[in-house]
Amino acid sequence: MYRAAVVTVSDRASRGERRDESGRTAGEMLSGIATVEEYRVIPDDMEQIIETLVDLSDRKRVHLVITTGGTGFGPRDNTPEATLAVVEREAPGLAEAMRVAGLKETPRAMLSRAVAGIRQNTLIINLPGSPKAVRAGLSVLLPVLPHALEVLAGRAGECGRE
Repeated sequence: MYRAAVVTVSDRASRGERRDESGRTAGEMLSGIATVEEYRVIPDDMEQIIETLVDLSDRKRVHLVITTGGTGFGPRDNTPEATLAVVEREAPGLAEAMRVAGLKETPRAMLSRAVAGIRQNTLIINLPGSPKAVRAGLSVLLPVLPHALEVLAGRAGECGRE
Protein backbone atom coordinates (compact mmCIF):
# COMPACT_ATOMS: atom_id res chain seq x y z
CA MET A 1 0.00 0.00 0.00
CA TYR A 2 1.25 3.46 -0.81
CA ARG A 3 1.09 6.54 1.39
CA ALA A 4 -0.87 9.51 0.07
CA ALA A 5 -1.94 13.02 0.98
CA VAL A 6 -4.91 15.02 -0.27
CA VAL A 7 -4.69 18.80 -0.36
CA THR A 8 -7.72 20.95 -1.07
CA VAL A 9 -6.75 24.39 -2.31
CA SER A 10 -9.65 26.75 -1.67
CA ASP A 11 -9.90 30.14 -0.01
CA ARG A 12 -13.53 29.50 0.97
CA ALA A 13 -12.97 26.00 2.34
CA SER A 14 -9.89 27.12 4.27
CA ARG A 15 -12.01 29.82 5.96
CA GLY A 16 -14.75 27.31 6.79
CA GLU A 17 -17.26 28.92 4.41
CA ARG A 18 -17.58 25.79 2.29
CA ARG A 19 -17.31 22.12 3.16
CA ASP A 20 -14.46 20.22 1.52
CA GLU A 21 -16.31 17.62 -0.53
CA SER A 22 -13.72 17.23 -3.29
CA GLY A 23 -10.85 16.29 -0.95
CA ARG A 24 -12.98 13.68 0.79
CA THR A 25 -14.07 12.30 -2.57
CA ALA A 26 -10.43 11.94 -3.63
CA GLY A 27 -9.51 10.22 -0.37
CA GLU A 28 -12.34 7.72 -0.70
CA MET A 29 -11.40 6.90 -4.27
CA LEU A 30 -7.72 6.38 -3.35
CA SER A 31 -8.52 3.92 -0.57
CA GLY A 32 -7.96 0.89 -2.81
CA ILE A 33 -4.38 1.83 -3.69
CA ALA A 34 -3.13 4.07 -0.90
CA THR A 35 -3.52 5.02 2.71
CA VAL A 36 -4.36 8.70 2.91
CA GLU A 37 -2.22 9.86 5.81
CA GLU A 38 -2.93 13.56 5.55
CA TYR A 39 -5.81 15.78 4.51
CA ARG A 40 -5.08 19.47 4.32
CA VAL A 41 -7.27 22.40 3.36
CA ILE A 42 -5.27 25.49 2.47
CA PRO A 43 -5.99 28.85 0.80
CA ASP A 44 -5.19 29.69 -2.83
CA ASP A 45 -1.88 31.20 -1.80
CA MET A 46 1.09 30.39 -4.03
CA GLU A 47 3.67 30.26 -1.23
CA GLN A 48 1.47 28.14 1.02
CA ILE A 49 0.78 25.67 -1.80
CA ILE A 50 4.50 25.40 -2.51
CA GLU A 51 5.34 24.94 1.18
CA THR A 52 2.68 22.26 1.53
CA LEU A 53 3.85 20.28 -1.52
CA VAL A 54 7.48 20.45 -0.38
CA ASP A 55 6.55 19.38 3.16
CA LEU A 56 4.53 16.41 1.94
CA SER A 57 7.16 15.21 -0.53
CA ASP A 58 10.43 16.07 1.24
CA ARG A 59 9.58 15.71 4.91
CA LYS A 60 6.53 13.44 5.08
CA ARG A 61 7.78 11.44 2.09
CA VAL A 62 4.35 10.41 0.87
CA HIS A 63 4.26 8.57 -2.44
CA LEU A 64 1.31 10.47 -3.89
CA VAL A 65 -0.13 13.95 -3.43
CA ILE A 66 -3.51 14.73 -4.93
CA THR A 67 -4.53 18.38 -4.98
CA THR A 68 -8.07 19.56 -5.63
CA GLY A 69 -8.93 23.09 -6.65
CA GLY A 70 -7.11 26.10 -7.97
CA THR A 71 -6.77 24.78 -11.53
CA GLY A 72 -9.10 27.15 -13.36
CA PHE A 73 -8.86 30.62 -14.84
CA GLY A 74 -9.58 32.56 -11.66
CA PRO A 75 -7.10 35.20 -10.52
CA ARG A 76 -6.25 33.13 -7.40
CA ASP A 77 -6.05 29.75 -9.16
CA ASN A 78 -2.38 29.10 -8.43
CA THR A 79 -2.16 25.34 -8.01
CA PRO A 80 -0.59 24.50 -11.41
CA GLU A 81 2.07 27.21 -11.08
CA ALA A 82 2.90 26.12 -7.53
CA THR A 83 3.13 22.50 -8.64
CA LEU A 84 5.40 23.35 -11.57
CA ALA A 85 7.61 25.33 -9.19
CA VAL A 86 8.31 22.22 -7.09
CA VAL A 87 8.30 19.26 -9.48
CA GLU A 88 11.54 18.07 -10.99
CA ARG A 89 9.91 16.20 -13.88
CA GLU A 90 6.51 16.71 -15.43
CA ALA A 91 4.06 13.88 -16.17
CA PRO A 92 1.86 15.56 -18.80
CA GLY A 93 0.08 12.40 -19.93
CA LEU A 94 -1.84 12.19 -16.68
CA ALA A 95 -3.34 15.68 -16.97
CA GLU A 96 -3.94 15.19 -20.69
CA ALA A 97 -5.83 11.95 -20.07
CA MET A 98 -8.04 13.64 -17.49
CA ARG A 99 -8.87 16.49 -19.87
CA VAL A 100 -9.66 14.12 -22.75
CA ALA A 101 -11.96 12.05 -20.56
CA GLY A 102 -13.54 15.18 -19.11
CA LEU A 103 -14.37 16.48 -22.58
CA LYS A 104 -16.74 13.55 -22.99
CA GLU A 105 -18.76 15.00 -20.11
CA THR A 106 -18.42 18.75 -20.63
CA PRO A 107 -16.60 21.16 -22.94
CA ARG A 108 -15.50 23.03 -19.81
CA ALA A 109 -12.93 20.29 -19.18
CA MET A 110 -10.63 22.05 -21.62
CA LEU A 111 -10.48 24.97 -19.19
CA SER A 112 -8.63 22.91 -16.60
CA ARG A 113 -4.99 23.92 -16.22
CA ALA A 114 -4.18 20.92 -14.01
CA VAL A 115 -0.67 19.51 -14.20
CA ALA A 116 1.13 16.47 -12.81
CA GLY A 117 4.75 15.81 -12.01
CA ILE A 118 7.35 14.14 -9.84
CA ARG A 119 9.33 15.59 -6.94
CA GLN A 120 11.92 13.12 -5.66
CA ASN A 121 9.82 9.97 -5.11
CA THR A 122 6.45 11.71 -4.88
CA LEU A 123 3.91 11.92 -7.69
CA ILE A 124 1.90 15.15 -7.48
CA ILE A 125 -1.37 15.40 -9.44
CA ASN A 126 -3.71 18.39 -9.66
CA LEU A 127 -7.44 17.81 -9.94
CA PRO A 128 -10.18 20.41 -10.37
CA GLY A 129 -12.11 21.46 -7.28
CA SER A 130 -15.54 19.92 -7.80
CA PRO A 131 -16.37 16.43 -6.50
CA LYS A 132 -17.74 15.49 -9.94
CA ALA A 133 -14.47 16.49 -11.64
CA VAL A 134 -12.45 14.66 -8.96
CA ARG A 135 -14.44 11.48 -9.60
CA ALA A 136 -14.02 11.82 -13.36
CA GLY A 137 -10.29 12.54 -13.16
CA LEU A 138 -9.43 9.82 -10.68
CA SER A 139 -11.56 7.28 -12.56
CA VAL A 140 -9.23 7.76 -15.52
CA LEU A 141 -6.05 7.65 -13.42
CA LEU A 142 -6.77 4.83 -10.96
CA PRO A 143 -6.01 2.02 -13.44
CA VAL A 144 -2.47 3.35 -14.01
CA LEU A 145 -1.56 4.87 -10.65
CA PRO A 146 -0.42 1.62 -8.98
CA HIS A 147 2.02 0.94 -11.81
CA ALA A 148 3.20 4.56 -11.86
CA LEU A 149 3.89 4.43 -8.13
CA GLU A 150 5.66 1.05 -8.45
CA VAL A 151 7.97 2.43 -11.13
CA LEU A 152 8.61 5.60 -9.15
CA ALA A 153 9.48 3.53 -6.07
CA GLY A 154 11.83 1.32 -8.13
CA ARG A 155 9.67 -1.77 -7.62
CA ALA A 156 8.66 -2.32 -11.25
CA GLY A 157 10.33 -2.39 -14.61
CA GLU A 158 9.69 -0.26 -17.61
CA CYS A 159 6.18 0.69 -18.69
CA GLY A 160 6.52 -0.37 -22.34
CA ARG A 161 7.10 -4.13 -22.06
CA GLU A 162 4.50 -5.14 -24.64
